[in-house]
Amino acid sequence: MTISVKIFASLREDLGIDGASIRPSDNMTTLDVWKRLTDKKPPDNLLCAVNHQYVGFDSAVRDGDEVAFFPPVNGG
Repeated sequence: MTISVKIFASLREDLGIDGASIRPSDNMTTLDVWKRLTDKKPPDNLLCAVNHQYVGFDSAVRDGDEVAFFPPVNGG
């Protein structure tokens, strides 16, 4: 199986991709997913979600999960 990765908003332009499918490895975290996508350091304010739930960069990721990265949403 694979992990589905989605990239939103300005991160799409910064990374030049809007998503990917990656093969998981043992003990994979959301930070590991980010590192598979790019060699850039994650922005300090980057938000991450696994299966539509906000998580930290040390959260486990498993086969079939959906991981999303996006900048914080500002409202007014």
